[in-house]
Amino acid sequence: MDFGKYGVWQPAYATTPDMARHLERLGFTALWLGGPEADLAGIDDLLAVTDNLVVGTSIYNIYRGDAATLVDAYRRIEDKFPERLLLGIGVGHPEQTKGYGTPLATLQAFLDDLDTAGLPRERRALAALGPKMLDLARERAGGSVPYLVTPEHTRRSRVALGPQKFLAPEQKVVLESDAARARALARPRIKHPYLGLVNYRNNLLRLGFTDADLSGDGSDRLIDALAVHGEPSDIARGLRAHLDAGADHVQIQLVSANSAPHPAMSEVLLQVYDEAAMRLYESLADELGL
Repeated sequence: MDFGKYGVWQPAYATTPDMARHLERLGFTALWLGGPEADLAGIDDLLAVTDNLVVGTSIYNIYRGDAATLVDAYRRIEDKFPERLLLGIGVGHPEQTKGYGTPLATLQAFLDDLDTAGLPRERRALAALGPKMLDLARERAGGSVPYLVTPEHTRRSRVALGPQKFLAPEQKVVLESDAARARALARPRIKHPYLGLVNYRNNLLRLGFTDADLSGDGSDRLIDALAVHGEPSDIARGLRAHLDAGADHVQIQLVSANSAPHPAMSEVLLQVYDEAAMRLYESLADELGL
């Protein structure tokens, strides 16, 4: 599969075939879908209207479905659109999951079921944050698709995975040159829910951030690292930092002023993907030379 160097991350629920077609025309080579349905509903429609766009799940939460459902969905899509789907898989978070088990053992059992069903290891990647999950990604998957990370995490991941495994971190971007304004846009998207989730907190502490950085609304240092801001040239430099650190590809998550409260959690702001968002993608694609 040809992922190219840059793709776009969007929630699955907000992504339409028209958006997928437009992003491919801008030169983006991959579309990463957050929170897909258990049966990957809708991915067929995105692939049907694009020529070569690769779709990845980022991530498929194993608590939302079982391995048999995922394998059936993979085969359905692979039969119609061969070599255009990568399964990014993760174990979710105890704060959001009833009956949450030991992460490593639970994911190992899920991968056992995928192996039994014959799903190729190179067609799946793990949302690996810590050392044990990175080891599992190296041994039992095609690579890693970590979320809410920095170039330093990318560097460590490349060392852990070795030179051959696929590595595609997610990076939030704010096309805003005023630092205070950019932080005001990014901070609520990072605080809720991520700073309240132990898996992300532990990973950020491993990366050298402190409890003080993670307290309250998050320090400026933390927000600036997790959401690169500035002119398109500044954003491009921040994205290339991941490539320089060993990434094969970067998932770009747009943060802009146009947002709406989550219908069930008013403190969580959701990006609105409208014409203004598409114009921001266009300016970024131009700067990246896509």
